[in-house]
Amino acid sequence: MNNPIPFSEYQNLSDEDCQARILAAKAKLGKRLVILGHHYQRSDVFKHADFSGDSLKLSRSAANSEADYIVFCGVHFMAEVADILSRPEQVSILPDLAAGCSMADMATLARVERAWRELKTVLDPDATITPVTYINSAADLKAFCGEHGGIVCTSSNATKILEWSFARREKVLFFPDQHLGRWSGYKMGIPLEDMVLWDWDQPLGGLTPEQVRKAKIILWKGLCSVHQMFQPANIHRFRQEHPDGLVISHPECSFEVCRLSDYVGSTEYIIRTIAAAKPGTHWLVGTELNLVQRLAEQFKGEGKTVQFMASTVCMCSTMARIDPQHLAWCLENLVAGHVVNRIKVPAHEAEQARVALQRMLDAS
Repeated sequence: MNNPIPFSEYQNLSDEDCQARILAAKAKLGKRLVILGHHYQRSDVFKHADFSGDSLKLSRSAANSEADYIVFCGVHFMAEVADILSRPEQVSILPDLAAGCSMADMATLARVERAWRELKTVLDPDATITPVTYINSAADLKAFCGEHGGIVCTSSNATKILEWSFARREKVLFFPDQHLGRWSGYKMGIPLEDMVLWDWDQPLGGLTPEQVRKAKIILWKGLCSVHQMFQPANIHRFRQEHPDGLVISHPECSFEVCRLSDYVGSTEYIIRTIAAAKPGTHWLVGTELNLVQRLAEQFKGEGKTVQFMASTVCMCSTMARIDPQHLAWCLENLVAGHVVNRIKVPAHEAEQARVALQRMLDAS
């Protein structure tokens, strides 16, 4: 059999040439292929998606499809979830292996296992703490939660998952995003002083034993660099200029930004809320630029104005990394009988990660 086609043959192709080749490859592969497009993808890739949405919704859609090949236009942890939830004969593919999530990288298995060992010097974490990982995390962390009675959450169901967790143990270790954990705890009525920050670079997370014993939620010192661009000053300025305007933010934003917003929710929630709004409304949106630009275009015909929250533009260099060149390369290799960039979670990790994901689905 011939060798896979090298990416070097694609990197200098024009976007227009790639678009035509993507369409031709899709036609040849037919129902054997499903392309998933996360909301944060660039438009010239997003338009080829058979399903669009957030990462969990996409993975479940792919698992229920007839496809042999799941091409995930997203990031590494998303393709892992697709592999975990799909049927054994389905193949999960990430067109560009450099597509990742800096926030997910802030919580590694080694760091979390070290934190668990350090917590054992103060209390018995297996009896007192439920580990909760945001779906924006590596498969081995989902497996860690599966093994330790923990669970996965999304930005849509984090509060409900915390309720599930507290029904079983008195504390939660929440990683990797401190802001989603803090906002979700706050919505449950947990005082801010009962939510402490665990710094993985410090012994015992930089906390005293007394702080650990008193805490309800131990928040990992992780964050999304793009969502941290949004500042309260952006909202104050918008309200001065547009007194009737509405502010909607993703819960990965800082606590101060979320508290000043009229609405806070996941990407799917943001889309639904703006779609359901009255014509003529003006929105300030605190989430990734590609999605905001797509919403602005989608709803301008209804007289809705959708505005990016930050005054400067900073796109996630990894979340929207996949380009038409990588997608064309990936698909034409499939046509030629080659799988490139397969994402395969080791069986023992996948089994325990599936336990944590199933707990979430059952709790939701």
